[in-house]
Amino acid sequence: MKILSLPALLFSLVSVSEAKKFQRCEVTTTMRKAGLDLYYGYSLENWICMAYYGSKFNSGAVSGSNRHGSQNYGIFQISSRWWCSDGKGKTANGCRIPCSKLMDDDLQDDILCAKRIVRDRKRRMNA
Repeated sequence: MKILSLPALLFSLVSVSEAKKFQRCEVTTTMRKAGLDLYYGYSLENWICMAYYGSKFNSGAVSGSNRHGSQNYGIFQISSRWWCSDGKGKTANGCRIPCSKLMDDDLQDDILCAKRIVRDRKRRMNA
């Protein structure tokens, strides 16, 4: 009986992150705490607007293929061509992150990548 209960115990200890459709207030609070308000001159409203119109606050959002065969991932719709690696094609992987990490309910890595993107002189929020 102890052998059967061990796998159940181990399974219950594993934390599984899944995609999530966030509420506006939840996203706003998370972004504010992460220091996005006025980060590189972009207001919190800019970040909220981008996340809403990009993904409808859905961390599991994935776009169709872009003209280069890349896709956009997560709440900020971050491109696999430049910023994350989806293992499907050529990427610069500027955020040094697998795209799958942008599709879970933990927004911290998404926010770190978004901060990296707006620090890029050529792209900023236009990316």
